[in-house]
Amino acid sequence: MKKILIIAILIVSGTLVKAQILTPVHWSYGAKKISKDEAVVLMKATIDEGWHLYSQTVKEGGPVKTTFTFPASKLYTLVGKTIEPTPITRNEKVFNMDVSFFEHEVIFQQRVKLKAGQVTVKGTLQYMTCNDHQCLPPEDLDFSIMVK
Repeated sequence: MKKILIIAILIVSGTLVKAQILTPVHWSYGAKKISKDEAVVLMKATIDEGWHLYSQTVKEGGPVKTTFTFPASKLYTLVGKTIEPTPITRNEKVFNMDVSFFEHEVIFQQRVKLKAGQVTVKGTLQYMTCNDHQCLPPEDLDFSIMVK
């Protein structure tokens, strides 16, 4: 009976290892105050070798672009749009168009005007990532960034 139980546990364990979710983009967050009533929130994507994350400027008909959504708050207001560094742009045959993306690492920045001394900036981001062999389905992530 013990042998059967051990074999069953090993089979289930092996199945779970194979079912691991592929996550080639790892997100981290931070904030930097730039004045008494203004800050920049930072959303950093660290991208595994061989993968790329799409820009916010991808045109219709291409892959899902990276988007940041911030709900309205009484504690802060957004100043302008979320900015990104200059992406790599090249023609991707699978989409039959020029596509802009990032490799290795990218930091997106959003300025906020603070209406209180300490606030938490909340939002949602959506992104899609691909390599030379496959694209993963778009993913939505909620985030929360403390500004002190």
